Amino acid sequence: MPRKLEKMEGQVVGGMLRLFRNRLPRLRAGSLQEREAVKEPERAQEISLPTFAGGQHFFEYLLVVSLKRKSSGDDYEPIIIYQFPKRENLLRGQQEEEERLLGAIPLFCFPDGNAWAPLTEYPRETFSFVLTNVDGSRKIGYCRRLLPAGRGPRLPKVYCIISCIGCFGLFSKILDEVEKRHQISVAVIYPFMQGLREAAFPAPGKTVMLKSFIPDSGTEFISLTRPLDSHLEHVDFSVLLRCLSFEQILQIFASAVLERRIIFLAEGLSTLSQCIHAAAALLYPFSWAHTYIPVVPESLLDTVCCPTPFMVGVQMRFQQQVMDSPMEEVLLVNLCEGTFLMSVGDEKDILPPKLQDDILDSLGQGTNESQTSEQLNEHVSGPFVQFFVKTVGHYASYIKREADGQGHFQERAFYKALTSKTNRRFVKKFVKTQLFSLFIQEAEKSRNPPAGYFQRKILEYEEQKKQKKSREKTVK
Repeated sequence: MPRKLEKMEGQVVGGMLRLFRNRLPRLRAGSLQEREAVKEPERAQEISLPTFAGGQHFFEYLLVVSLKRKSSGDDYEPIIIYQFPKRENLLRGQQEEEERLLGAIPLFCFPDGNAWAPLTEYPRETFSFVLTNVDGSRKIGYCRRLLPAGRGPRLPKVYCIISCIGCFGLFSKILDEVEKRHQISVAVIYPFMQGLREAAFPAPGKTVMLKSFIPDSGTEFISLTRPLDSHLEHVDFSVLLRCLSFEQILQIFASAVLERRIIFLAEGLSTLSQCIHAAAALLYPFSWAHTYIPVVPESLLDTVCCPTPFMVGVQMRFQQQVMDSPMEEVLLVNLCEGTFLMSVGDEKDILPPKLQDDILDSLGQGTNESQTSEQLNEHVSGPFVQFFVKTVGHYASYIKREADGQGHFQERAFYKALTSKTNRRFVKKFVKTQLFSLFIQEAEKSRNPPAGYFQRKILEYEEQKKQKKSREKTVK
């Protein structure tokens, strides 16, 4: 196993986070006072707040981020004006970590810079961002940016839900409910979010019912259902398909598989975040472990000069600034025009030709407008999962276990087991990536392969091969 690679990557990720922390605004005493501007009911102070682990509860924070004019000049800066819940009696280390988190969030809620002017019309946008901790854990910010109710020119504000859980469709519905209550009063948001905070996050395919009272409307029952296939619950491929052809998506996938630098350009925050999440989701069952910023704030644009792998989204208004930056071997994708502005040049040659054809053939069959979001997600994701089944699906057979259960991956025997030369050539490169390293390290620790979607597809593929051999014997 490339342990040296793992150590190096940890140093790089840690370095990036230190860079972000040094440049992100620290919470000022003034901002804490600003946050008190909208008060929640007094009983909030009485709640004993549990420690939230990813996958157990819906969210950690609901924040409202607004723009405030700077004391000098005409520019604005984003600040948190509302926070739920307020966590008290934290240890010093916990308090510092919370301040770092809350200090970073406003920047990602308004990534388009500080040059704003009051508006009378503004189309609402739903987008997301990801904050990666030093230990590799991630927190996701689900955002709804809109113009608050009122007359005359005014500035947009952002409702931001911070969670450890990736489930964009579900949180988009929650933001709908927050927005509906916001139109009545900010005070009406609190009981809804408190009820959500006390509810356990549902298992795949299950529904949680929330009871909520709205003045003049009475009691409402809100159902939140988690998709049955949880590996795609954080993604919607429809926007990516509208922006790019199947061939272009395949080239982006190939670049991501070899952990290259990929930049997406688009004007809308929603387009950027949905497309970058979709591109990362194509790597399932592997997870992108490098720099990952769905919408890069203006002040962090020099991230594109980073020599390590990254997958980032940049607003179109910063295109020239990006193209003038010193970058090495990058795939620059213009989502507005559906073109590649920069590329390495070998993207079409990374994957085995026959498997590329298999993916394109599968993608070209059966797409239609009557498909549900889940059906479309399965249709797009399926061929890429099948690609990994065919190339690395035999990994479990090449983990040799000791008496204590600890496994050791037999890398050379693993890729030599492939009969196709083109498949073997690809896999020899792929096993050196961090994508594969992290995946196989988890497999080495576990006595049995995880009983998930990928393992199910492996078993189906093996059964198909057995049936094919059986039929061939019968014909002979």
